Formats: sequence, structure tokens, C-alpha cells
Amino acid sequence: MGKKMVGSKTNDFLENAWLLAFRACGGGFMLTHGIPKLQQLFAGGQIAFPDPFKIGALWSLALAVFAEVLCAVLVVLGIATRLAVIPLIVTMSVAAFYIHAHDKFASKEMALLYLLIYMTILVYGSGNFALGRIIRGN
Repeated sequence: MGKKMVGSKTNDFLENAWLLAFRACGGGFMLTHGIPKLQQLFAGGQIAFPDPFKIGALWSLALAVFAEVLCAVLVVLGIATRLAVIPLIVTMSVAAFYIHAHDKFASKEMALLYLLIYMTILVYGSGNFALGRIIRGN
């Protein structure tokens, strides 16, 4: 037991199971932020949303919904995972370094944690337990 804990050999099953859990949590948790934005997008009426790229509040909200809903679902499923985390990385970077740039750390902490999660997924990928691998047949 002790040798397994300090050795350099990895357990492929555990590594891939962890990547699945990490992906599912990272994407699933983001949906709790994305679903309310999706509802706001389709509720009609005045859109009150930050516009960091000066493209209009509606388009800024639509891009956030794209990342926080569609891309988050793709991450959970493990479909085009590395590509899907890029909009999430951009969204969390904007939230942390633009929207909350002058706020106290506590206001940007969640965005930074999500950013860390998505950067990790970008580096390590989806793992073997991903729908994308089944679709591709490998």
C-alpha cells in the first residue's frame, strides 16, 4: 500500500475516472451559472448584462450562455472537450480580470477557481471515459 502511494506508476483507470469526475463537476457546476443566464436571454425585456467587448449587452449575454451552457454540457459529456473549454476559459478570464478586476479577491475567487479547472482540462483533456472517444471509435 505505501509503495503505491509514493511510487511514480499511475493507475490508468483511476486517472480516467478522476478526469471524468473532474469534467462532470466542472461543467455541471457551471450550468448553475449558465441556466439563469439562458433564462434571462429568452425572458424578453431589457437585458442588463456587462458588455466588456462593446458588442452590446444582448450579444455579450449570448456569448456567456454559449460558454456556460453549451460548452459546459460538451465538457460534461467529453465531446470536443479541449475546444469546449476555450470559451469557458475566456469567459472566466473576463469575469475575473475585467468584470471583477477592481473588486476584492472574494468577488473573483469563483471565476479563478473555474479558470483553474478549465485550464487543467485543457492540459489533460477528457480522459478515456468520454463520449467523444466513443463517437470517434477510439
